[in-house]
Amino acid sequence: MFNREPRPQTRVDILIGPSARVHGDVDFTGGLHIDGHVFGGVSAYGSGESTVSVSATGVIEGGVVATHVVVNGVVRGDVHATGKVALGPRAKVIGNVRYGIIESAAGAQITGTLVQVKPDAKA
Repeated sequence: MFNREPRPQTRVDILIGPSARVHGDVDFTGGLHIDGHVFGGVSAYGSGESTVSVSATGVIEGGVVATHVVVNGVVRGDVHATGKVALGPRAKVIGNVRYGIIESAAGAQITGTLVQVKPDAKA
């Protein structure tokens, strides 16, 4: 009856802390929160819902693939979310963004193209 907007899960299964530096790709399921620096891609695997959140101190130097993506820091690579992409006021994405639904605060920066995909498409 009502159109419900997909909500990113709030559960965090993996935390990359502010002093952490990860060199290489990160594959995960569930929720991933990044306060540190990842030098590689970040990708969800499996068929379940997944969320990547990048805090204001977080940086990803590679692409991101998940159901939902929340950016308050920096992503240098393409973002692909079949659900929702939420960009905070200090978000900076240097790459293309493919999204089902997008929410952007004033001040968020995207250097690339925005492409809407069907929310049920596979990441």
